[in-house]
Amino acid sequence: MKYAKNILQPENRPLKTAVLVLDECNTLSFAATVDPMRAANRLAGRHAFDWDYVTATDEPAMLTSGLTVPGIPLARLQDCELLIVVAGFQLARHATPSLLAGLRRIAATGATIAGIDGGPWLMAEAGLLDGHAATTHWEDLENFANRFPEVDTRQDRFTLSEGRLTSGGATPAIEMMLHIIGARHGHGFASRVAGLFLYDGPAAPTRPQSRLGSQKHSALTARANALMESSLDEPLPLSYIAESLGTSPRSLQQQFRLRLNTTPQDHYLQLRMAEARRLVTDTGMPLMDVAMATGFTSQSSFARAFRTAHGSTARDLRQDAVQPLRH
Repeated sequence: MKYAKNILQPENRPLKTAVLVLDECNTLSFAATVDPMRAANRLAGRHAFDWDYVTATDEPAMLTSGLTVPGIPLARLQDCELLIVVAGFQLARHATPSLLAGLRRIAATGATIAGIDGGPWLMAEAGLLDGHAATTHWEDLENFANRFPEVDTRQDRFTLSEGRLTSGGATPAIEMMLHIIGARHGHGFASRVAGLFLYDGPAAPTRPQSRLGSQKHSALTARANALMESSLDEPLPLSYIAESLGTSPRSLQQQFRLRLNTTPQDHYLQLRMAEARRLVTDTGMPLMDVAMATGFTSQSSFARAFRTAHGSTARDLRQDAVQPLRH
């Protein structure tokens, strides 16, 4: 294997990039990968990035939106400096011997390999993340860590490791691409690229993923949120959370009111209900097991909370989830 060149250093030459697009990746992840490169080229008035689209086979990739992306088959990709794997659903079907061999072949040239959303799964299946820090979408973090014990799995929005980059989803992918742009062309230039998208979110990779999306957490509420997310099945008392964070329940209540316009108790319940909805729609877990996994000891209390949170019973929502969606 060739020594991997560090692409995260000042460089005016275009970064030769290949974007491997797989069937059933979502359009936002695809755009989050490509549009920052396009915007950087436009703002620089030259090619900061030179990229090609790559597909798993001779057929164009079809995104979840129905859009198709034609590209060079991976087997015919000769080389690149950065290969970005954009994947979404049906990862087991995508992890063919030929695709995994193709990823290993490109990595052996010394290229940096990056994965977005489901991309880190395929990188890990190919053995390219062993010994590296990596992340994936928060829904899959626990399964990912269990499936790949040699990977240093983290909850970060995106991770940087030698010759490897991973992102948990579409918005962190923008942050990851802005990080690459900043490392190569200066953080002032990266800020101008971010301004083209009206994006002003923090770019720190170690900022944890959140099940409830972007929120204006303080350092204290972010740490409380992390404790809550780590114990959805056995909710922690507010007094215990406050004591663990070295503050008082009253101060914690004030911070949640000030920053998130809610109480810690309501925030905790939102986290549990978001997880309950995911388990109902994305798994076949029995509803009583869903209730227990989200901290409810009785089916009736779970049913009331679920209907209040989502306007539907868990059973009805599960039935609706199996119906095909129209684009």
